[in-house]
Amino acid sequence: METFLQSHLLWLTLTLAVYAGSSWIFSRLHLGILHPLLVSTVAMISLLKLSGVSYETYAESTDMISFMLGPAVVSLGYVLYQQIDHIKRNVTSILVSTFAGSVVGVASVIGILRLTGADEAVIASIAPKSVTTPIAIQLSEHSGGIASLTSMAVVICGIFGAVAAPYMFKIFRISSPVARGLAFGSSAHGVGTAAAVRMGAVEGAISGLAIGVMGVMTALALPLVSALMRYID
Repeated sequence: METFLQSHLLWLTLTLAVYAGSSWIFSRLHLGILHPLLVSTVAMISLLKLSGVSYETYAESTDMISFMLGPAVVSLGYVLYQQIDHIKRNVTSILVSTFAGSVVGVASVIGILRLTGADEAVIASIAPKSVTTPIAIQLSEHSGGIASLTSMAVVICGIFGAVAAPYMFKIFRISSPVARGLAFGSSAHGVGTAAAVRMGAVEGAISGLAIGVMGVMTALALPLVSALMRYID
């Protein structure tokens, strides 16, 4: 029984099945709180806890899914090519918006955590939360942060952004596909981009572009904002 529970094929199949089921539920109910990634994460954590299988075993079993993230990101290049006209017409908006988003995102985290008395390592770990995981981890480690805490912050930020963004668009009456794409990509990175693609082709393309631009902008803004906040203190 223990060998069966630790079977790589079992956990890979379960993960795909749970995500497929979560996507089906989301497509029927269209409730943000039932976002497939959020539901799948909760379901798989529960299954691992009940079965007693370690995360290391699960991670090894689903390594194929992690590997496919690379080709999935690269495939966004084709979507960008299809929407090249929208991108050319909005170059200034994209650059200004992502720079403002990076500064606000970093400054708000540092400010709030300093007010609550958080340790410098924690601040360095969470500050780059709004960029994709590989970039966030590099920025975090360079600043003395903890890679595992950074990864967790990035995932939570992505899920929250993907779930909350559609409601925010309705509340503030944001209908521009470019604005929506920028919001998704600059605040919720890959998870937000997946939600943006479901919303529309333009939203998906702009969001995919915003991920890369946001990474560059955050790499530039993080040390400057951190130094400024320390000076103010």
